[in-house]
Amino acid sequence: MKEKTVLIKNANIVNEGKVTKGDILIEGKYIKEVAQSISAKHPDVHVYDAEGKYVFPGVIDDQVHFREPGLTHKATIETESRAAIAGGITSFIEMPNTNPQTTTIEELEKKFDVASKTSSANFSFMFGGTNTNLEEILKVDSKNVAGLKLFLGSSTGDMLVDDENVLEKIFSSTDLLISAHCEDEGTIKNNLEKYKEEYGDDIPIKYHPIIRSEEACYLSSSRAIALAKKTGARLHVFHLSTGKETKLFSNDIPLKDKKITAEVCIHHLWFTDEDYDKKGTLIKWNPAVKTKKDKDMLWEALLDDRIDVIATDHAPHTTEEKENLYTKAPSGGPLVQHALVAMLENYHSGKIGLEKIVEKMCHNPAILFQIEKRGYIKEGYFADLVLVDLSNPWTVKKDNILYKCGWSPFEGTTFKSRVTHTFINGELAYKNFKFYDVNNAMRLTFNR
Repeated sequence: MKEKTVLIKNANIVNEGKVTKGDILIEGKYIKEVAQSISAKHPDVHVYDAEGKYVFPGVIDDQVHFREPGLTHKATIETESRAAIAGGITSFIEMPNTNPQTTTIEELEKKFDVASKTSSANFSFMFGGTNTNLEEILKVDSKNVAGLKLFLGSSTGDMLVDDENVLEKIFSSTDLLISAHCEDEGTIKNNLEKYKEEYGDDIPIKYHPIIRSEEACYLSSSRAIALAKKTGARLHVFHLSTGKETKLFSNDIPLKDKKITAEVCIHHLWFTDEDYDKKGTLIKWNPAVKTKKDKDMLWEALLDDRIDVIATDHAPHTTEEKENLYTKAPSGGPLVQHALVAMLENYHSGKIGLEKIVEKMCHNPAILFQIEKRGYIKEGYFADLVLVDLSNPWTVKKDNILYKCGWSPFEGTTFKSRVTHTFINGELAYKNFKFYDVNNAMRLTFNR
């Protein structure tokens, strides 16, 4: 069968720190040529005129919770990967705190099997660490799995790794990239007890960032970093939420040479504690959305390269679950459909350039996780491409929210920009709220 040929014409190509006008030729799964002008050499080339639009490499989201297996009333790999490609996310790395947890090779392979059949976006998974599964961790092939996820706070099931000896052994023994959720559980428990004594289960949501405090985050992050430095482990700290933590990270060497890296999520760049009054538990996340000062310091660290990656921590729950009293309402919210357009609002307001958005959401996840042939618009790379119209406003409403849970913390928000086309491995998979069942997604591989 002849490989499909696609030609994207007249695009504003955002790649490697520049915006250039040009064309992109795709043959099969790969980018064949990127040039100022490419002509269609035969009549069966599919031509897309991108005049006025911008083409980004597909976004790589290094932290999502798609809830399968075991929590599929909230979400599935199928539903959330569709929402992801509608948001310009072409590859995702999914977390291990499902039911059962991804803490054995057998459960890991089951997830890969489901994704190979149902995912619209390219996929990989984190393997989960516990106090008792070091033997399984050592079986994981680092060339085929994104990395190891450790909950150093806020875990589900038995995934809290709180045995210091085990933690040091894991850090010393694995060559996997270790990603960590850092919040000190003891600090949080003490804070929670104080507020429970006063309010019972109906604690006002405004106290969430005081319960899951700056101190809890900093204590855990600084310990993890100290352990990584002691053992030489490769550490990536997920979802920074405090300004204080940003001082733990550096920008003095290139990302490819860093042993300790950091991520920030969309919600910590968008919301502050002033939004709890209006949004309530819909913006209850762990770690918590904190102050405007924290948000400003996260932005500063993102722009000066102490923070390396922007992700979503997409973690849907049903509306009914979120509407519970404080202690019963789960933390997390859906974000993959709206992450890129939210960042583009910050471009429109002059806070960040298009090139920097692409660096943090496309290039850097590929560098950090050593993902093969993705994250750039380059000849020989997989053709994961996103076309964006920067002047096509739309409002987030119930009828255009694609998450299985059916709600978004951005409901009612009007975004100036729109993802119009998403290509996955050379095939058009999404166009203006219409999906094409191309089943073209692939398992991510790693150049390690």
